[in-house]
Amino acid sequence: MTNSQINRSDSYPHLLSPLDLGFTRLRNRVLMGSIHTGLEDRKRDFPKLAEYFRQRAEGEAGLIITGGFAPNIRGWLTPFGGTLMAPWQVSRHKLVTNAVHSEGGHICLQILHSGRYGYHPFQVAPSAIRSAISKFSPKALSARGVERQINSYVRASSLAREAGYDGVEIMGSEGYLINEFLAPRVNKRSDQWGGSAENRMRFAVEIVRRVREVVGKDFIIIYRLSMLDLVPDGSNWEEIVTQAAAVEAAGATIINTGIGWHEARIPTIATMVPRGAFVDVTAKLKPLSSLPIIAVNRINTPELAEDIIATGKADMVSMARPLLADPKFVSKARNDQAAMINTCIACNQACLDHVFVGKSVSCLVNPRACEESEIKTVITKQAQKLAVVGAGPAGMACALEAAQLGHQVTLFDAADKLGGQFQLAAKIPAKIEFLETIRYFSTAMKAAGVNLRLATRVAATDLADYDQVVLATGVVPRVPAIPGIESSQVLSYIQAINNPDSVGKKVAIIGAGGIGFDIAELLLKDRDVSPQQQKREFFQQWGIDPQFEKRGGVAGVKADVGVVKRELYLLQRKPSKPGKGLGKTTGWIHRLSLRQHKVKMLAGVEYLKIDDQGLHIQRGGNTEVLAVDNIVICAGQTPQRELESELQAMGMQVQRIGGAEKAGELDAKRAIREGTLLGLEI
Repeated sequence: MTNSQINRSDSYPHLLSPLDLGFTRLRNRVLMGSIHTGLEDRKRDFPKLAEYFRQRAEGEAGLIITGGFAPNIRGWLTPFGGTLMAPWQVSRHKLVTNAVHSEGGHICLQILHSGRYGYHPFQVAPSAIRSAISKFSPKALSARGVERQINSYVRASSLAREAGYDGVEIMGSEGYLINEFLAPRVNKRSDQWGGSAENRMRFAVEIVRRVREVVGKDFIIIYRLSMLDLVPDGSNWEEIVTQAAAVEAAGATIINTGIGWHEARIPTIATMVPRGAFVDVTAKLKPLSSLPIIAVNRINTPELAEDIIATGKADMVSMARPLLADPKFVSKARNDQAAMINTCIACNQACLDHVFVGKSVSCLVNPRACEESEIKTVITKQAQKLAVVGAGPAGMACALEAAQLGHQVTLFDAADKLGGQFQLAAKIPAKIEFLETIRYFSTAMKAAGVNLRLATRVAATDLADYDQVVLATGVVPRVPAIPGIESSQVLSYIQAINNPDSVGKKVAIIGAGGIGFDIAELLLKDRDVSPQQQKREFFQQWGIDPQFEKRGGVAGVKADVGVVKRELYLLQRKPSKPGKGLGKTTGWIHRLSLRQHKVKMLAGVEYLKIDDQGLHIQRGGNTEVLAVDNIVICAGQTPQRELESELQAMGMQVQRIGGAEKAGELDAKRAIREGTLLGLEI
């Protein structure tokens, strides 16, 4: 989508068409998929959870799925996590269902039993096999224990109906309990719940059958089917097709797609995953089932979603994080405002990274997410004349919010384009999505009346007539004190990003933080490839069977990165593992990708000097010379505050946000949040 592109609602006739389920009718084909927010786990947070979902229903999501609720204590994700297992819990859930129904929406409760993925010592599983990502070993369920778990699903479904939910989603994928029964990888049982494929799927089928018996015919049952486990000894295609038919016969209303176990060493939703990468596995099942089928993962624009429905690859599309990023995603598409959608960039930094360290979910591009009750826009009664200097993420967020409050805002930047560091980030092959954020801010600021003054290097005297000045001037790269740093073979990360073709074949990267990893990815991969080629290369690099026939989708498939373009060294002073500070859910992907490309990652490095021989380093008491063509400096940044002292001397009120306030590792999450909150406070 370009800045100038105009999108009309009639461009999405399939996406926005209703879906008739017989006993009920969904207003469109957009499913807000499940994402655990952390608000599910405490009774006091249910009013916030209700408002969070109300806004997505107001934004016209066709069907909403809650975060996962355990059907019993054994199924907890974390100790004292969200459950629906007792009648006294029904009233809090009614806050959620009433809020959604007040906006004409539909909502289903996801029932998620963690199985061996629980972060507690009460785990149970089909067999006593510990997960690589868990601290505790599960207890193998007895035959009676299996029955108790099934009964818990049934009870939770009955309570969900009493609470006003329109249905339930039974979580049968991602390596949780039901998926564990299905896969020979972790189901080593020899009774009626293990062994043959029929026995292994019995647990899932019995849950669906018994839930249908209790809830009646006019209640949605979504079954989340793992169509691609992405782990050795997962299900094969024949078993997946058989399972889909079995849950359909047992009473499921809709089949949702699940992709990958959490312990799989293959990325499934991060930014480097091509858009719609796994839609074809859903399309492969669709003609084999008479139920509506939902496509998932990395679907973040109405254009892509429309194409999936229009070409018959799925009946609905699931977009969890995209509706976290913009609760009005659907209504904007319908109202000819698709260019105003605040697009999810799949960074995971404020959503999944928060979940896996026990924090409440937020969103990098939408700091209001899960704080809708607290962060509100209230039109100002006294408009001020505001200057924001710096049009990076922090400056754009501040300018937009202040303008929407009614202030007169001028946004200055010396560059001729909006975006600041996001313009650089978007040149990294896996981060082209960052252009979507720039497009959103550009469109939204124009609509809000922000006066843009690009290609303008502003002086302090130019700002004398403003009531307030916000410095969002960002950062400048830090230059380490290494003898020979002025050599022509030394490049800043900005130079390398702007002209990667000028970088040699053998390169040393000084600094193994986020920017260092980005530079390595840039120098290893081609950026300008077609979406089809990008998808082929992704499947090839991570060893995924493009035909989806192999067991687990990976059996016997060798990962292959193709021809390695450059020989790289990634260096850091700290003795800790390079990349340790990267995102919880994405850092392992970057590290593994660089290892696949044979990048030499060295920690505990002392930089001695740079000369015609290359980079002289000392490590572990040993001295060596890296004979490289170029050395790229990614050794941090310092705040850019040139105007501050002059403005203060003039008696101006000055505030700093983003990199101008604190440099460190470039932190867009903090920058946009600071800009948003300051814009609302002015």
